[in-house]
Amino acid sequence: MFSLSSSHIYHLYKPGCDMRKSFDGLCGLVSSELGGSPTSGDVFIFLNKSGTRIKLLHWEHGGFVLYYKRLESGTFRRPTKDGNLISWSDLVLMVEGIHVVRSITKKRYSLV
Repeated sequence: MFSLSSSHIYHLYKPGCDMRKSFDGLCGLVSSELGGSPTSGDVFIFLNKSGTRIKLLHWEHGGFVLYYKRLESGTFRRPTKDGNLISWSDLVLMVEGIHVVRSITKKRYSLV
């Protein structure tokens, strides 16, 4: 079952990733390159160099889940923000192929 939401933390692996990597290879990238723990419950996002494929690695209760999407035409647009954290809304826009040229984010109350 697809169980990703805005309550998760999303990490983007910036360099192009070899899409032949599966669970163990991607876990190795998370540990060595992103400095995170694959079993933290965070979601780790990997794009190939040409931007036509995306994988999301997520630890759920009992094991890993790997979401994979391949575009038949077009590319995924990488977020231009500094750092490797992206928001749920940025991920949704990237996966749906929506490119926002200009946006204004209004200040909202946050407990964090």
